[in-house]
Amino acid sequence: MGPLGWLLDAQVQVAGSPVLAREIVGNAFGLISALLGLRRLVWAWPVGMIGNALLLTVFLGGVFATPQEHDLYGQAGRQVFFFTVSVYGWWRWQRNRRADAGRAAVVPRWATGRERLMLLAAAVIGTVAAYPVLKALGSWGPLPDAWILTGSLLATYGMARGWVEFWLLWIAVDAVGVPLLLRGGFYPSAVMYLIYGALCVWGFAAWWRTSRATTTVRTPIYREATA
Repeated sequence: MGPLGWLLDAQVQVAGSPVLAREIVGNAFGLISALLGLRRLVWAWPVGMIGNALLLTVFLGGVFATPQEHDLYGQAGRQVFFFTVSVYGWWRWQRNRRADAGRAAVVPRWATGRERLMLLAAAVIGTVAAYPVLKALGSWGPLPDAWILTGSLLATYGMARGWVEFWLLWIAVDAVGVPLLLRGGFYPSAVMYLIYGALCVWGFAAWWRTSRATTTVRTPIYREATA
């Protein structure tokens, strides 16, 4: 069996249940992407996209013959949307880095009041709209799956924009995702969600500190320019 054949077909036993190796590998790419994002490195986006492609095949069990009994169409669909939004994030961070060579690809900042209202409205509307679609498709746990899909997309967009709040969105997604994935038998993904949750707390603190430091540096410059 070659490397590609192993990635497509290999399974391991976790808690007495078969788990695809590509679920573990896909989540590993996701974790590396999150670590790169914490450091505000452009490579976070293409690395994450590889993980998205692998996990898409995992959550569509009926199509790709995964060993789990449940299809999570929201989880699968978000991999497609992740890939699309990641193209935007990759482009935006690359543009920022070229405009300010030698510095990080994005400068963290808090979203404005208007942007927060937009996030809240999008979270409610997106979850309400996704729920009946996922239910009609037969997705297992359609309501939490709808929030995971919506929250994940908003968090990814927030990361592309450099909003500190995107870490909080990820924490809210993880809080719903862990019990859902455990009940569905997606054990590596559930464990990875727990690790993501801890990483998100760390990332939130790091971006918050950076945003405060940036504000402190910019304020005297602004006052001097307007004096």
